[in-house]
Amino acid sequence: MDLLHEFLVFDGAMGTMLQDVLQMGQAPETLNVTHPETVLAVHRQYVQAGADVVTTNTFGANRLKYHGDIPLREVIESGVRTAKASGAKYVALDVGPTGALLEPLGEAKTADVMEAFREQIAIGVAAGADIVLIETMTDLLEAKAALLAAKAVCDKPVFVTMSFQENGRTFLGADAASAALTLASLGASAVGVNCSLGPQELLPAVQTVLQYSAVPVMVQPNAGLPVMQDGKTMYTVTPEAFVQSVSAMMDMGVTIVGGCCGTTPDYIRKLRSAADAGVPKGRVPFKDAAVCSASKCVLLDGRTTVIGERINPTGKKKLKEALRTGDDDYILQEALSQRDAGAQILDVNAGLPDIDETAVLSHLVDELQTVTDLPLQIDSSDPAAVEAAVLRYRGKPIINSVNGKEDNMAAILPLVKKYGTAVVGLTLDESGIPATAEARFAVAEKIVNRAAEYGIPRQDVFIDCLVLTASTNQDMVMETVRAVRMVKERLGCKTVLGVSNVSFGLPERELVNRTFLAAALGAGLDLPILNPCSKAYMDTVDAFRVLHGEDRESKQFIANHHQQSAVPQTACVTDISTLILNGQKAGVRTQVRKLLRDTPPLDIIQKHLIPALDIVGEKFESGVFFLPQLIASAEAAKEGFDEIAAQAGDDKPEGEKILLATVEGDIHDIGKNIVAMLLGNYGYTVVDLGKDVPPERIVQTVQAQNIRLVGLSALMTTTVPSMQKTIEDLRRQTSCVIMVGGAVLTQADADRIGADYYARDAAEAARIAEKVFKGEK
Repeated sequence: MDLLHEFLVFDGAMGTMLQDVLQMGQAPETLNVTHPETVLAVHRQYVQAGADVVTTNTFGANRLKYHGDIPLREVIESGVRTAKASGAKYVALDVGPTGALLEPLGEAKTADVMEAFREQIAIGVAAGADIVLIETMTDLLEAKAALLAAKAVCDKPVFVTMSFQENGRTFLGADAASAALTLASLGASAVGVNCSLGPQELLPAVQTVLQYSAVPVMVQPNAGLPVMQDGKTMYTVTPEAFVQSVSAMMDMGVTIVGGCCGTTPDYIRKLRSAADAGVPKGRVPFKDAAVCSASKCVLLDGRTTVIGERINPTGKKKLKEALRTGDDDYILQEALSQRDAGAQILDVNAGLPDIDETAVLSHLVDELQTVTDLPLQIDSSDPAAVEAAVLRYRGKPIINSVNGKEDNMAAILPLVKKYGTAVVGLTLDESGIPATAEARFAVAEKIVNRAAEYGIPRQDVFIDCLVLTASTNQDMVMETVRAVRMVKERLGCKTVLGVSNVSFGLPERELVNRTFLAAALGAGLDLPILNPCSKAYMDTVDAFRVLHGEDRESKQFIANHHQQSAVPQTACVTDISTLILNGQKAGVRTQVRKLLRDTPPLDIIQKHLIPALDIVGEKFESGVFFLPQLIASAEAAKEGFDEIAAQAGDDKPEGEKILLATVEGDIHDIGKNIVAMLLGNYGYTVVDLGKDVPPERIVQTVQAQNIRLVGLSALMTTTVPSMQKTIEDLRRQTSCVIMVGGAVLTQADADRIGADYYARDAAEAARIAEKVFKGEK
């Protein structure tokens, strides 16, 4: 398959083609065993329509999601056999999400999720699948786990597609640039988008993926958004309109196309004709130096990029104590201060001899991802600690570092390749740090060449020519500057330096540091590691960006210096609202404890905690916050509620009760669980009945506990009738208020099935609850 220069046509929807034969609550994958002829008929229709690839009916066939009675192995093997019997040129093993929310946002362990994917993929490939298709992912970490699992158990091509909303983000806040960069760096054979929206609405996300992907791009849109007509799910985009939009994407460089929900063999037939009539554009793959978090991509070419140094215990007594005592709030405040001061990447180091570095570093990576979107540089000399941290990182981080020692390169470079990271290469080897620029360059060249042997591209190797202190190694300072220039000119690599090392042991350290910084920048330094809370250092960087032509028309320099103001310094934040917005749990609890000395608990709730959560909700809805920040802030607020409850003891008032449930036949509950978390943090008592809940159980619980507000969730269009029946039963037998939500629902759907409210997200559900219990219905 030459996926850059040939079109590959996938099939269309399977689930919507099977909905007429599925029974309520039945796992679609069981049809592989109970009705293989029905599944085979769908495959053959797509082959006859011109599909090169048919996708197995195994989307939910993993141990964490599958709920059928037939053994999982039998379901997967039968699914592959049935697909191969269709006569298709290729068979793709379909791998969908587990339905679990991974840590730290949820409770699922990354290792458990990877094992579920490994099992599914190993069975499918052994049964004869030609391609592994990982699709409909909304969590970049889950997509990463599935891709790593696939590469661990097979050598087949692995395609990975994410599902984006109209705001250009996935449900968990990943953006298309970060997804494309991360997944391509991890070794996906193709990346792209599928499901969620129609082709026209997906166009912006597709354009971004094309811009940032180093591998071929795949697109499988829905036939528009689903609507319910006469009890059946219908899609609004015609085959002609669908193919017209997808053809435009093919003209932009997309080479792998197909359909998702609502598409039929007619769509694929017309898509085949368009592919046969077209010629692939021959897109130039993305090859720039870049790193990213799940929601922020930082391009490094032609840009001076500041790496914040303050989450490193060397010479920092307070940070050492915070690492030893688990004072996350102090460390998170260091991160936020550096972000606010202008850092674009954060170095994270937990290297103390008396702590479990692997556990602490992984924990810090988890926590930092919930409060900041800045990419991280994982800083450790312990390969085990590095691997544990990069495994759970949602994005493409930097590993700091590898050096020229043979054993070190053998330990670190395979991790860089496996996890698709960038890496800092230190110019030292078995002989130590060379005294001359030429010798340091030789070590840098060795690292770059060895990295290439592992398949690590040069743009992902950042060379650190090492700064020695001027007080004891004065003659070597300018050797470092010369080495930077040689690396830039001869190797073309990005360069890194820990600037503050140069002044150790000298007075006026800031003066020495900023002078050296200017010299190094002039020699070609790309990524200075420094304290961004130092105004002197950031002023030097700002001025260099003007002189180097990065800050066009000096716009940023003028904005930063037109009215001089101090760069934010690390401080102890005491305002509860700010602490909640920052996700600083311990700080919230401490401040609530202080307020309780002379403030009534209800005042703290109504004047501090609830208003802060309202601000969080507004930021979430406006796209300033994404789901990780929403969860972190809600958990921080919960610390305040818990402190009030702890001091109240037996006198703790019980919050108003809200019942939540995913309706019968639907096994998806991530969205419902997030709503439950947020409502609980608002102080409500949440009665969560889980997923696939029969109407009679919901009615009985409402009656038994006298519940006033019920929230119903559905993700599958086929279970909307079940939601409607539940509402009808509640109307006949109770007087509760009903709100509904789920990806397939709209306000029109909510009105049609008789709900009182439609909650498009968790923040809206909290607002609805407030209105209901204030009697504003």
